[in-house]
Amino acid sequence: MKLPSRVDEKLPEGVSRYYASLAESLDPEKDPIAAQFMRTDAEDHVLPHECSDPLEEARYMPVPRLIHRYPNRVLLLACERCATYCRHCFRRHFTGQSDGQIRSQDLARAAAYVGAHSEIDEVLISGGDPLMLDDARLVDILDSMNAAVGIRPLVFRIATRMPVVMPARITQALAKRMREHGQGRVWIVTQVNHPREMTSAFAAAMTCLVDQGIPVLNQTVLLRGINDDLDVLTELFSGLLRVRVKPYYLFQGDLAAGTSHFRTTIDAGLDLMDGLRDRLSGMAMPTYAVDLPDGGGKIALTRATVRGVEDGYYILLDRNGRQHRYPYEDRLADAVMG
Repeated sequence: MKLPSRVDEKLPEGVSRYYASLAESLDPEKDPIAAQFMRTDAEDHVLPHECSDPLEEARYMPVPRLIHRYPNRVLLLACERCATYCRHCFRRHFTGQSDGQIRSQDLARAAAYVGAHSEIDEVLISGGDPLMLDDARLVDILDSMNAAVGIRPLVFRIATRMPVVMPARITQALAKRMREHGQGRVWIVTQVNHPREMTSAFAAAMTCLVDQGIPVLNQTVLLRGINDDLDVLTELFSGLLRVRVKPYYLFQGDLAAGTSHFRTTIDAGLDLMDGLRDRLSGMAMPTYAVDLPDGGGKIALTRATVRGVEDGYYILLDRNGRQHRYPYEDRLADAVMG
């Protein structure tokens, strides 16, 4: 279902009929589902520290469509489209900018790069949403990567929100082909942000995947007014375990342009993690994390790695003890909301 679009909008507006049906109201201020797909005027407020590429992915792109930030793994941008365009999207400079999937020549160059770098043992396939591709094209990507590395085993992670926004896309045939062509080393990483997204259709999609031997991880984005609540997150993470999905990450919001109204403070996230530890088993606990805004990569957010606030910025320590800055936005976010 396509929503009316504004001429000054970069990220398209669109939502699957299934996901729209989960909203009890189309007022994004009242419904946590609608808030994820309905555009509001808050997106017009772009703060000075926000940008179109907050993770500086272009800086780590040795060939088109391939991001090599970490030594042993790469990310392949397989498709630009999504079944639903999440308003908190951090890759809005890329997502939805055309209806194109990865071209054959770009896939060949990406596969050749992976083949030439023996340190790479993991390929994350993302976008957009790679499950917007048909089964044959997805299989072609897996086969191309495997052929390029020969006997070197690759682990594949397919990052998709399709089980949440269009669970009918997850079929027995798709799961079987992913398992076979991924040589038994395919993982699915999905994004469930609210308990109301865990419907019977979502549970059936998880059964389809896990019964075919495809493990599923979940990355939740911490979203102001949607899931920044202890009861909501407790229900979410415990519910994921019941359908055999491991809560993997709880992400602090990235500094994407026009998304400050979705971000909590890091202090709020740390408090939520403290509360969750009192309620959940270790299996149900995700890692609270942030992708550093200066392209520094992903770090865990803990009481030890967050060293306080100076001049309006959190001081964060990465794995090597280097300091990074992330804005303390509570007053700014309140101004945007207000």
